[in-house]
Amino acid sequence: MPTTNCLLCGTELEYFQTPRKMSCAYCGKEYETVTACKAGHFICDACHMEQGVTLILEQCKHTASRNPIAIMQQIMAQPQIYMHGPEHHVLVGAALLSAYAHSGGKLDLETVLPEMARRGKQIPGGACGYWGCCGAGVSAGIFVSLITEATPLHMKEWGLANQMTARALNAIGELGGPRCCKRDSFTAVKEAAEFVHENFAIDMELPERIFCGFSKFNEQCKKTDCPYYVVERVAL
Repeated sequence: MPTTNCLLCGTELEYFQTPRKMSCAYCGKEYETVTACKAGHFICDACHMEQGVTLILEQCKHTASRNPIAIMQQIMAQPQIYMHGPEHHVLVGAALLSAYAHSGGKLDLETVLPEMARRGKQIPGGACGYWGCCGAGVSAGIFVSLITEATPLHMKEWGLANQMTARALNAIGELGGPRCCKRDSFTAVKEAAEFVHENFAIDMELPERIFCGFSKFNEQCKKTDCPYYVVERVAL
C-alpha cells in the first residue's frame, strides 16, 4: 500500500483553492483538478480507482461475511486499495450491501453492487474538504437508498437515505480532520449498521472494537486522537 503521496513518483500532494486544467498522467485526458503532486503529476479519479473498484465488486459479491468492517478491512489490505482515494466512496456502500444481504436483508447483489459502483464513482476525491460531505458518509446514504429503492419522489425511503448520510457525516465531522479515508469509512459503516438495526431490524455483525492497521501508511494520522488507532509497542 502506498503512502498518502503521488502514486506515480511518491512526491507530496498539493491541494489548491481554485481548479487548474491538467492532463492525467495515466490516461492523458484533460480535467480541471484541485489536486496534484509537487512534481506536477495529476491522476484522475477514474484511473485512481479503476483497479480498486473491480476488486471491491468481486470481493463483496463472493464473501459470506455478515461483518461490513471485516469485509472492508480485508479489501483495504489489498494493493489495489490506496491509503486515500475515491475508491472508498464505493467500498463503504458495497461492504454494507454484502453484509446486509448475508444478515437477512432482501436484495440482489448482482444488481445492486454495480449500481453502488456507478453512483459511488460520481463522488469526487476531496469532496470531504471541498464540498463538506465526505464520500464515505454519502456512500452509506447510497446504501440505504439502494436497500429501500428510494427515488427523489419517495417519502419515507427518501427521508431514510438522507438521514443516513446526515448521521454518518455528523459522526465523521465530530472526529475532525484532516481527512483519513480509513477512519471515515469505519465511522460511516459503524453508523450505518446501527441505523439498519434501528430502522430495519436487520443485525449485521460488528467487532466489539474497530482496530485500524493502516496508521503507518498515513502521514496525517491523528494517532491517539483517532478512536481506531492501535498504539504501537516498542520492543525492549
